[in-house]
Amino acid sequence: MRSLATRAAVLAGALALAALLAAQASAGVRPSHGQVLKIAPGASLNTNQSSNWFGYNQGSLELGGKLFNSIAGDWTVPAPTQHSAGQEEFSSDWIGIGGGCVDAGCTVGDNTLIQTGTEQDVDAAGNASFSAWWEIIPGPSLTITSMTVGAGDHMHASITEAVAGSNVWTITLQDVTRNESFTTTVPYSSSHLTAEWIEETPLLLGTNAGFAALPNLTNPAFDLAKVNGASANLNASEEIQLIDSNGNVIGAPSAPDAQRDGFAVCAWATSC
Repeated sequence: MRSLATRAAVLAGALALAALLAAQASAGVRPSHGQVLKIAPGASLNTNQSSNWFGYNQGSLELGGKLFNSIAGDWTVPAPTQHSAGQEEFSSDWIGIGGGCVDAGCTVGDNTLIQTGTEQDVDAAGNASFSAWWEIIPGPSLTITSMTVGAGDHMHASITEAVAGSNVWTITLQDVTRNESFTTTVPYSSSHLTAEWIEETPLLLGTNAGFAALPNLTNPAFDLAKVNGASANLNASEEIQLIDSNGNVIGAPSAPDAQRDGFAVCAWATSC
């Protein structure tokens, strides 16, 4: 049975979620990310490709049935600039559990996703904007209005299940540079099947629905990646490349760093 503290956390999280949804709906906020991995055939052995994600993804079947009860990671907020003149362009950096490739060959996907991260966009005039957010699929992305984010900021994020199998999660996002932080505890039925550190082209809703155009981005370094409290021990076979509608690679992660807990991601590049 859940403890009184856990049940109180569930209730508080549910009430907070309802309040945020109501506030953002009344403000006309349009969620623009939160899609699970869209898989495309790999161009070469041990290379998985996607139309919306690039970074690293670990899966339960790949790791012999491992389930993911927590994830953590740090990254540097990239600076966006316009890739195509006159065009709105969007990007997100985040960590999450669920939504990715369950097996090494990326033939099995997952439809649950709990995540938190930053967004870096440019408008049609080329002006940059930034925000912090969290999301549990199929709910909308919720902007963390109490946080200020800017290019070059050092972010730390974690998503942790209160007790393994409880499906009560604490989501924490910290801007280490600005000494700002956000924490919420929410109930969510996760598959626990994948863990990922991702740069994404978000899904846009409304008149111009579809995956967003990718801006130019400085190359943020993900680091200190952990799952279940231990180093993620990343492998090159877990890399995901971003491709455009013609199948061309337009975003790629680097090989894992020496500690195998970090990597760089390069936008508008075939390698990193």
